[in-house]
Amino acid sequence: MDLVTRMTRAPGNSAAPLPDLADLRRRLAAGDTVRALAEEVITRRRRLAAGGIWITEVPGASLLERAAGLDALPADARGPLHGVPFAVKDNIDVAGLPTTAACPAFAYTPDASAPAVQRLLDAGAVLLGKTNLDQFATGLSGTRTPYGAPANAFDPAYICGGSSSGSALALAHGLVSFSLGTDTAGSGRVPAALGNLIGLKPSRGLVSSRGVLPACRSLDCISVFALTCADAQAVLEVIAGFDAADPFARADWPTVPASGARFRFGVPGPDQLEFDGDGASAAAFAQVVASLQGLGGTAVPVDYSPFRETARLLYEGPWVAERRLALGDFMDRRPDAVLPVVREIILGADRFTAADLFAAEYRLQALRRAVAPVWQQVDCLLTPTVPTLYTRAALLADPVRLNNRLGHYTNHMNLLDLCAVAVPAGFLPSGLPFGVTLQAPAGHDRPLLALADRLHRAHNTTVGATGLALADTTPMIADPPAAMLDLAVCGGHMQGLPLNHELTARGARLVERTHTAPGYRLYALVGFDPPRPGLVRDAAGGAIEVEVWRLPLAEVGAFLAGVPAPLAIGTVELAGGGTVKGFLCEAAALAGARDITTHGGWRAWLAAG
Repeated sequence: MDLVTRMTRAPGNSAAPLPDLADLRRRLAAGDTVRALAEEVITRRRRLAAGGIWITEVPGASLLERAAGLDALPADARGPLHGVPFAVKDNIDVAGLPTTAACPAFAYTPDASAPAVQRLLDAGAVLLGKTNLDQFATGLSGTRTPYGAPANAFDPAYICGGSSSGSALALAHGLVSFSLGTDTAGSGRVPAALGNLIGLKPSRGLVSSRGVLPACRSLDCISVFALTCADAQAVLEVIAGFDAADPFARADWPTVPASGARFRFGVPGPDQLEFDGDGASAAAFAQVVASLQGLGGTAVPVDYSPFRETARLLYEGPWVAERRLALGDFMDRRPDAVLPVVREIILGADRFTAADLFAAEYRLQALRRAVAPVWQQVDCLLTPTVPTLYTRAALLADPVRLNNRLGHYTNHMNLLDLCAVAVPAGFLPSGLPFGVTLQAPAGHDRPLLALADRLHRAHNTTVGATGLALADTTPMIADPPAAMLDLAVCGGHMQGLPLNHELTARGARLVERTHTAPGYRLYALVGFDPPRPGLVRDAAGGAIEVEVWRLPLAEVGAFLAGVPAPLAIGTVELAGGGTVKGFLCEAAALAGARDITTHGGWRAWLAAG
């Protein structure tokens, strides 16, 4: 199978999606070349019908030259992202490529890459180009650009979200395996929700913001678009790190415990949830709340009003003056070079005084104090990512009000010093994606990603717009092995089968799908509802399909208490020679049972009828 063979093709897309990072690493390690992948992405980039994604593309010849250099490296010199294609939003510097911020008259060509980009290149990643955005990162719609307003990957009548529109679309259409955006008010989360992607907004100061043309320098974050939470974490591990040359970098982070099987999540009260009359999105959000409860969470109503007031401060307060400051005298010299709606927003900063800034800072401090008790009650907060999804025509007809509505659930994050993960949560009856956001105080990035991964897998079957099956990707394992037990299951506890909830409700995560070593028999036992299999050792048997789940040690006792006779937990040998604990069956129970070993596993036997 080649590097890009996957599922169905997206509308307007000429190629199947790229694999997730773990699969890509495995295939490159097995002998596939970076050059082969580079040739494939060059072809798909040329054939893709969707426009408005790129501002500057790295030429194909340069990509092949980069691939050749990576292929020549010995195995022990290859970085953690060896050969992985990615894209960068065009307000982030890449040495030798123009930074336009979607304003051609403003463009400059930097001599050095932003530290985050340089870390990715040093890790072996392959840059395909700089992507389109709302001009000067001013907007959440993706429509404010002279480089062609891109369309939603699922329905071109709808917006794709911004300001990191091109970075999200490059991933949604299967051109790259991950991409970088920026996030001040939601620019790394809104396009993720509208593109069926993971959108990670890291804690402020965790990733260097040097080399980013500021929108609000005191608030800006480099963000990550990924297919899965495991991929987002892999990228974060490369780009995160203290940068002494960045005055907004932070070195000291709180010690945060690993995600637990049981957790409490906040939800805005029913009278504080806004969907702009979109009943389908309201119903979808209610389903996500139920899913989190099924994963071991307890929903806690919270007063959302201080979060909303904080959000209004960002768009209605003096922080817009930071955008004015970042552009120097450009707005005064070349106001004609700036799109009218963007120009109006940025020049609006001139109405604020120093007294206004201090008054806003005082109010923000009061709001931070008001929300602090929330984090004593809950481990995270759950909201929709956007109230609803607008058409391009509606947004262009009402560009300021509807853009502001897109930030209803996102604008408060950086002012309140939170980290966040936008998570795909299925599809609406219209066929458009629906997404939610998990958020927590700064420093909780990793446990938040781990919970987001569980939620993602509970709600989605595909990622992006290309049909990549989420079940074929690698789950995120966030907990230390010493605190966990790996357990092999071969029947109803497998993913999607009737007893799987007994694992997921206790915080278990799927580690891998594999087989036992040869030498086992599988039987369909009698007297169980739902039906159950029995796995026994037999030298004349075969290899049986199993799933390995990682269960928190604190939950093992309660799980084992529910294992009925004649089933028991013993040691199971896996293909490849490793061993884990797993379900076995007492030999006495095989009287009257049906030997189904030839099917190779419980799923295959069920499918055979």
